[in-house]
Amino acid sequence: MKARLVLRFPPLLVDQPVVYKLIKDYNLVFNILRADITPDSEGLMVLEIEGDENDFKQGLEYLEKRGVKVQPLSQDVVMIEELCTHCGACVVHCPTGALYYDEERRVLFASEKCVACEICVEICPYRAMEVRLE
Repeated sequence: MKARLVLRFPPLLVDQPVVYKLIKDYNLVFNILRADITPDSEGLMVLEIEGDENDFKQGLEYLEKRGVKVQPLSQDVVMIEELCTHCGACVVHCPTGALYYDEERRVLFASEKCVACEICVEICPYRAMEVRLE
């Protein structure tokens, strides 16, 4: 099983080896795509996690019991189609190619390629890219 997830750590957990336990106790392999962790503040990590389905589920249960909010990455950054003018400002800055032009020069968003760096959110002059927090 493999998934890209956004983990939000409460301030009390940012200095704890929570992610380390995913490796040690649940045999999960992960790649950190983005991290913003500051002592005494909420932490945010975007991870690609892979492992056996049972280990994966148990690892996620462990995180949630510890108070870590877990959400799929694809639900984190979204494109608001009706606000997009297809100017392409986001396309040239997207490091993963999640934002790209189709053959008609319309901007499209491939959420599965997005690593939630939020560059597009800052760059877009029309606010067509947005971070959705659940």
